[in-house]
Amino acid sequence: MKTRQFLYPGFRTFAHGGDYNPDQWMDRYPEVIDRDLELMDLSGCNTFSVGIFAWARYEPREGEYHFDWMRDLLDRLHAAGKHAVLATPSGSKPAWMSETYPEIRRVDERDRRDHHHGRHNHCYTSPVYREKVSQMNRRLAEEFGDHPAVVLWHLSNEYGGECYCDLCLAAFREWLQDRYKTLDNLNHAWWAHFWSHTLTDWDQIDPRDESVDGMRLDWMRFVSHQTVDFMKAETRALREGGATQPVTTNMMGTFPTLDYWRFVEDVDVIADDAYPLWKYNQDDLVTAAGAAFSHDMHRAMKGGRPWMLMESCTDTVQWCEVPKLKRPGVYRTEMIQALAHGADSLMYFQWRKGRGSQEKFHGAVVDHEGSTNTRTFQQVREIGSLLGNLEQITGWGNKPEVAVVMDWDARWAMEFSDGVSRMEKEATYMSPVFEFHRMFWKLGVSTDVIESTCDLSDYRLVVAPQLYLLKPGVADALMSFVKKGGTLLLTCFSGVVNESNLCFMGGFPGDGLREFCGVWAEEMDFLYEGEHQTIEMSAENALGLSGTFRTQRKLEVLHAEGADVLATVTSDFYAGYPIFTCKEQGEGKVFYLGAHMQETFLDALGPALIRTAGVKQVIETVLPEGVSAQKRTNGKQDFVFLQNFTTTTVTVSLDDRDYCCMETGDPVSSKVELAEWESRILIRNA
Repeated sequence: MKTRQFLYPGFRTFAHGGDYNPDQWMDRYPEVIDRDLELMDLSGCNTFSVGIFAWARYEPREGEYHFDWMRDLLDRLHAAGKHAVLATPSGSKPAWMSETYPEIRRVDERDRRDHHHGRHNHCYTSPVYREKVSQMNRRLAEEFGDHPAVVLWHLSNEYGGECYCDLCLAAFREWLQDRYKTLDNLNHAWWAHFWSHTLTDWDQIDPRDESVDGMRLDWMRFVSHQTVDFMKAETRALREGGATQPVTTNMMGTFPTLDYWRFVEDVDVIADDAYPLWKYNQDDLVTAAGAAFSHDMHRAMKGGRPWMLMESCTDTVQWCEVPKLKRPGVYRTEMIQALAHGADSLMYFQWRKGRGSQEKFHGAVVDHEGSTNTRTFQQVREIGSLLGNLEQITGWGNKPEVAVVMDWDARWAMEFSDGVSRMEKEATYMSPVFEFHRMFWKLGVSTDVIESTCDLSDYRLVVAPQLYLLKPGVADALMSFVKKGGTLLLTCFSGVVNESNLCFMGGFPGDGLREFCGVWAEEMDFLYEGEHQTIEMSAENALGLSGTFRTQRKLEVLHAEGADVLATVTSDFYAGYPIFTCKEQGEGKVFYLGAHMQETFLDALGPALIRTAGVKQVIETVLPEGVSAQKRTNGKQDFVFLQNFTTTTVTVSLDDRDYCCMETGDPVSSKVELAEWESRILIRNA
């Protein structure tokens, strides 16, 4: 990123704070709010998400509005020099609304209408609910759209869920008519003659029929579309009410049932909720890499612009199977990891623990005990002090030269397709995607996580694991990227189906990639847990790799058709078949890996790939296991983040550039020692 871009206008520092719910305290404990304002200063927090679930407080009875309490809070926050991220309360409607307008309650897959319970229990299609939300949002904008404390609008909270009511089914059919125009086109796209599922009327469409995987894929697309359409209606009502501030909504990482790339165009700021669960063993390296994966995706969504960590946890989350305390240093490292991957906001759920209900034991800045004396509060105060010393980083991002493709359509299509595998759904598509990203994370290589339709022109190296579904134009874009000098790695189960989940004819990978890659994947095989096949690298191959390695989970019976063979299977009936190939095309190279490989292979592959593509590590060194290196840059200086995600002290050897400690300005020697869960931020010339 070449220009400095801040989270929102006029805000040139980090947003630090969290979800604040004074409406839970104001009736019987008003002194708590007074104390909170004192504690906010002591904690170093400056920004608070407010009003997220406050609908019943705003409108306790239909048409009876109470906004004075929020105005008082915003006035007090502004007077204290604090900022507010004001939420629309659509994530949890009041009980009177559920009773008065039963159509707004969702219907499940078995045609049962929900009672009033939980949250996000509303139908996104219902005209009644949309109008109620619009009325509320317009009123909020009229009341607070020009309030100096409000710097950002928080649209709802963690959108999610599906509804199968008659309104949603009718909307789905209309969406399909717009997409396919005719029933003949739809029947072909869904291959509906199978099992005599041919449709003769649009009203016959029922997305609960799991035997039609093309329809299930379209249903998930529709759910994302309808959710975004609802979100856009929320924003429209705010604008009608006079609000001019930017808008955001909090995503949830790789949430399985919403395609977050469909949200990007309609929010001004990318925000995410992140709750990594640490086990304090070897699994933590996977957890740390998984958090980095999500952060890298959110940074990439706006082209490297800083994003918001909207929710995280200072300590224990109440919803996990084992609500384990965070060990000393873990929370700090978790927060610095978000900064390292482009966040300009560290926000917590929640500011203060509630007295009752479902989240009363969820971690918070302020404990039930209520003082500054807790370990958690002291850690938050330390983060506040740290952020005060890092303000020169704000607004600056990073534009990596490497991208890993994670595409929700490919994910859904693969998971819905019987015969691809009935193994755990996450293992079907997501596991290798995570593993390739982790391969680069372990090397200290900055990496974007993108979808398949993103512009590839700024990258040197793109890895698209199991790009099972190819949207129109994607194959052409991949081939153009290579011909212009890019390095591309495709893997098994690439180019199997088109955008309707129909298999390509003429051999896999389809849509021109068979000829381009110079390979034909004749058959696909799955392995039982613990089963493997062995591959051996060819002598003097293009990547300079040697030795034998093991596959896992799946592999293809592959034929080389003009590609150079880099590795061959040596076991079972596959013996002699190629499994890893390379073909030069134009000024670049395309690699094809026909198996899901174990980690030892990826450890060898990563350095060879970045060397071939001309990609540099953040620090040109071999990082100890469990240590990550990331950077942000302003073009003149690099801010290098070194982090140790292990329970042992490690030593990192730096390269021959000059480094200094960001916090002190002191020169740093050629070796940096990191204690368990320790992070260091260094500065060097870019």
